[in-house]
Amino acid sequence: MTDDQYRTVFRNSLSELAVATAFLTRLPAAWMGVAADRRPDFTIAARAFPGVGLLVGLVGAIALLLAHALGLPLLASAALSLAATIALTGALHEDGLADTADGFGGGTTATRKLEIMRDSRIGTFGAVALILSLLLRTTLIANLLPYGAWPVATALIGAEIVSRAAIVQLWAALPPARFEGLASATGRPSRDTSLTAIGIAVVAALICGAIGTGILPAVVALLVAGAATYAFQLLCASQIAGQTGDTLGAAQQIALVTYLMAIVAAT
Repeated sequence: MTDDQYRTVFRNSLSELAVATAFLTRLPAAWMGVAADRRPDFTIAARAFPGVGLLVGLVGAIALLLAHALGLPLLASAALSLAATIALTGALHEDGLADTADGFGGGTTATRKLEIMRDSRIGTFGAVALILSLLLRTTLIANLLPYGAWPVATALIGAEIVSRAAIVQLWAALPPARFEGLASATGRPSRDTSLTAIGIAVVAALICGAIGTGILPAVVALLVAGAATYAFQLLCASQIAGQTGDTLGAAQQIALVTYLMAIVAAT
């Protein structure tokens, strides 16, 4: 590959990462050189999603370690870490989890489930799912703090990276359940894009494991998060015969929580 080809690949990768960051976070699109009115095409660019997970994980890890260094209790430090990541993402994935729980739990037909998921109001199922996600993540992160800075930081970063690959996997594996909304309008990732995102996430998680918690816990966490994502994929297929933006957010939350659970259990 010539120097010009390398530069082209590098520029394309940076462009994909910028578009993915503008889409998945609250950072202004202009900061990444992305036009605010530009509709992204994630057929290929979704492979950059794990890179956004790296950014979110770094923000969460820095907030956690700073809070802990200030002498705050473990749970408070973990809660502030969550607050930092949620502020960065605008609670995008938490909203998807709540809407999915409401739809799957409250609807009796696929059409009704999709109608409930479109409703911006949160119901009982959504509230319970959201509380459980926040509670589990806070306690799991707090449980890792006594192991030291590197284990907790790398576990957080690995979890955020892997959970963004879970979004791409579900998106590529299932057809749109409805043909409107962001998940449908921005292009469905190709199978090659999904495999690339998964490959990036696997390598990144193993590197995080080698630096922090160890290779074996990282492998266990990858397997558990992968199994949970696949199980949720089967659930989406049976419930609404496809995926929506809400289910993509739910997939991220499920992969994130199960990854952290496995890391804590195996460490």
